Amino acid sequence: MKAVKSTGQIIFSHIVTYFNLLNLILFGLILLSGQYKNVFFMGIVVSNSLIGIIQELKVKKLIDALSVITATKARLIAGGEIREIPIDELQTGDILQVGAGDQIVADCAVLTSGGLEVNESLLTGESVPVRKNPADFLYSGSFITAGSGTAQVQHTGEDSYAARLMQKARTKKRASSEMQDAIKRIIKYVSYAILPIGVALFCIQFFRAGENLSDSLVNTVAGVLGMIPEGLVLLTSVSFILGVGRLARKKALVQEMEAIEALARVDVLCLDKTGTITTGELSVEAVCPLRGCPEGKIRRIMDGLSFAFPEANATGRALQRYFHDTKPFPVLDSIPFSSRRKFMGASFEGEGSFVLGAPEFLTEDSSVLSEAEASAALGFRVLLLASCPSLPSSADASLDPEETAPLALIRLSDCIKEDAPEIFRFFDRQGVKIKLVSGDNPATVSTVGLQAGIAGAGDYIDASSLPDDPAALREMAERYTVFGRVSPEAKQSIIHACQSAGHVVGMVGDGVNDVLALKDSDCGIAMANGADAAKQTAHIVLMDSDFSSMRNIVKEGRTVISNIERVSALYLTKTIYSILLCALFIIMGKPYPFTPIQLSLIGATAIGIPSFLLALEHHEEAASSGFLRHVMRISLPGALTLCVILSAIQFLAGPLCLSSVLVSTLNLLSGGIVSLGVCAFVCHPMTRRRMAVCVGISILFVGAFLLFPNFFEVLPILDYVRSLI
Repeated sequence: MKAVKSTGQIIFSHIVTYFNLLNLILFGLILLSGQYKNVFFMGIVVSNSLIGIIQELKVKKLIDALSVITATKARLIAGGEIREIPIDELQTGDILQVGAGDQIVADCAVLTSGGLEVNESLLTGESVPVRKNPADFLYSGSFITAGSGTAQVQHTGEDSYAARLMQKARTKKRASSEMQDAIKRIIKYVSYAILPIGVALFCIQFFRAGENLSDSLVNTVAGVLGMIPEGLVLLTSVSFILGVGRLARKKALVQEMEAIEALARVDVLCLDKTGTITTGELSVEAVCPLRGCPEGKIRRIMDGLSFAFPEANATGRALQRYFHDTKPFPVLDSIPFSSRRKFMGASFEGEGSFVLGAPEFLTEDSSVLSEAEASAALGFRVLLLASCPSLPSSADASLDPEETAPLALIRLSDCIKEDAPEIFRFFDRQGVKIKLVSGDNPATVSTVGLQAGIAGAGDYIDASSLPDDPAALREMAERYTVFGRVSPEAKQSIIHACQSAGHVVGMVGDGVNDVLALKDSDCGIAMANGADAAKQTAHIVLMDSDFSSMRNIVKEGRTVISNIERVSALYLTKTIYSILLCALFIIMGKPYPFTPIQLSLIGATAIGIPSFLLALEHHEEAASSGFLRHVMRISLPGALTLCVILSAIQFLAGPLCLSSVLVSTLNLLSGGIVSLGVCAFVCHPMTRRRMAVCVGISILFVGAFLLFPNFFEVLPILDYVRSLI
């Protein structure tokens, strides 16, 4: 279910429904019976549709305003200037600027390439990045993973490769939420039962219970009407819609409604340290020469290497602030950094080739690695500058550490956010385990995690040593909190391992290297300032790009789901006892105990009003799995209690010579008292607000019962009391 639909789709989805059609048929049967007061339930049906339409239109307006911010745009080069335009304005022949993190929005031909590498896995299924040179083709739907360049648009819109591919492929829908799956199963089974039960009930009323046609129709409508959990469907829909609206006001764009439930049930949250625990702004703290390499030579190499690429990530920006753009050597070739390769490199005329990256990927020298490990243990990010005979010839090739010569270690630091410890204390109280998955040295990530107060951050492992065996990987995922040197594929594997262990897993990411993990997580959360690929893959986008807002977002998600679970018991109690009563009274051959107007009174006071009031509560109860089990724990005992009481009333009516009006009075009283009791149980533990709700609906029920006895077909108790006085 997408969070945003057109106005026409919204109106249509709330009016043309299975339950509305069924209610319309029942409405026709009541009109045929001539007992027009029993059509009151149609007022509730109309109100439900209007409430759903109005609420969703309000949220649509809010979401549309946020969606404009995350709409995919292209950087057009025209008249010597670069400007962003919506992709639907692109035309064949336009020149685009593309860089790491961008999604290719139209089929293009490469004009210039600064080490362009493209992930075409969404189109080809192959996850290895493809190196692109001038005149090579860029397919729409692929992502730039490294480098930058310019490209000329060849095909747009429906003519593009991705669009043609989508026309041939069948769209795979995301799995429904546990809650919606349970509700759909209930609706499915009730739908199967309605027709045969309705026909059997009518036949019993008309041919065996001795009711006339009018009363038989009314009793049948009452039996069928009680079986329909339409209020539950509306409540779930409106609660999700309101949840989307609440999250939007907290600067979180929900791109798929089911994500609200997944977010509420998350008990493992995977995230990178950069931008979440730390500020993301790095600074070079020290340059440590190795093996007597002159510091002047190191600086000249770094002056050239730091500015060899048009684009720069956080590490690149830190290097550029520390070193200087003196262009000491002409650049012959370059390979930009990628999270898979763990290094970048450049070849300089007259100087040779140099690489800069993770020490353990560039050397096997134990003394260098020990020094790097010692710096990492202090919380520094450590890079190794090394010389090599030549750069790898292809994007997916690696370096032989034996062929490199270490020149210097470069230490960088990152500041921990002030509010990070409090955020992680919140998640710890909520029972959410944090897993740090980072491309940095595991010792560095562990130190930062400990400083931020993450429980278990001292348990770390290098992800390159993770086993391929699923069972062993699952054990590792459970044991360790920090995973360093994590590749995009390893992030995805860690997500799968946690899920296979029975966890509901959330993933927070902002880069192309997070796309695989975001896609496969139960709830993917991206930053608005992150890569287009991450934002489009995620279920929720944090518009302020601030991880600290996750605290409020999780609270809202849990509020929505726990409220739905709480009040669902009210609706399912009515559905269960209606089905059971239909079966019982078909067997007994007696008139159905309720009329539609009586069910409307019970439904409005003990179900409808309290459910919408309780659904607006704010609290932070953790939502666990087992939606149907939790609801049935309350609904089934309540429904069985009412069935026993009503059966006893019918059996005692004959021996005690009870009049039909007295029996109807006892039936309505029993139904109201049991339903109000279920409502009181749902409100446990009682608060002042919940107590007010219980007292208020009880007064409404008793007031209607006493003041309008003829309308509800019960004894005029007040008249009887007056006669005694």
